[in-house]
Amino acid sequence: MTARQNPPARWRADLALAFVAFIWGATFVFVKRALTDISTVYFLAVRFSLASACMLLIFAQPFRRMDQRTIGRGLLGGATAGIFLWLGYILQTFGLKYTTAGKSGFLTGLYIVLVPLIGACLYRRWPQARELLGILVATAGMIVLTFPSLDTHLRLNKGDLLTLACAVTFAFHLLVLGHFSKRERFEAVALGQIACAALLSVSSLSLERPQARWTGDVIIAIVLTAVLATAVAFALQTWGQQYTTATRTALIFALEPVFAFVTAAMIGGEPLTLAAVSGGVLILTGIVAVELKPAPNG
Repeated sequence: MTARQNPPARWRADLALAFVAFIWGATFVFVKRALTDISTVYFLAVRFSLASACMLLIFAQPFRRMDQRTIGRGLLGGATAGIFLWLGYILQTFGLKYTTAGKSGFLTGLYIVLVPLIGACLYRRWPQARELLGILVATAGMIVLTFPSLDTHLRLNKGDLLTLACAVTFAFHLLVLGHFSKRERFEAVALGQIACAALLSVSSLSLERPQARWTGDVIIAIVLTAVLATAVAFALQTWGQQYTTATRTALIFALEPVFAFVTAAMIGGEPLTLAAVSGGVLILTGIVAVELKPAPNG
């Protein structure tokens, strides 16, 4: 296990994770535009491959100071998390073919609730009562946020089931990443998960015919998502999860749809509805309820 020297104040880790949620939410509108001109799996393959190269440049200096054994352990742990990360993206993508965007957003957001439940089963340790309360309030915010865009059919179809499986894999990704980020060098873990996702995306190109029109929207989306939303964001997430719990990470990531709605309103010209504002307030309330009394490391 790699020792962590002089851990930062927890609020710095939480702030880094909030910034990650901001990046993911803010780039959603760019990805949505780009996917009209490029097939999804092809987009993911290019995104993760370019992000892997960026991470190698970002972490070049730390890697020179690590021994091969340390690098190997970190890469292996990261690759384990990367499998769940890739599965989540693939399941969500194909689920969207058979369900609505509103239901997809809502069902994917269930990973916020699944993280503490799965974590309790795996580690026999329940989150603090304050964390559970924050999750319940934030989940209510997710429901309010996405409810207007849900369709009226409550039956689960094939797309809904694929998206539910996506939520489960994203929950496992947070838990696995949290486990290895606390035990190995975060630089190697971060690179391992993205490189693994890149390899799996390239190998899965046969699932969907690769096609692209290299428009400005596509190029901008690839650069933004590869550099900011993948290389920088996942490096920050891996670093931040060293100093906080997977449950708190999931709760902070509930901010992503809030940032997505705000960005869509500011850049995409979409209306900022009362439901979006109310849902965002509930999510922030849930997070603040937890942040007022930081949980111990673990």
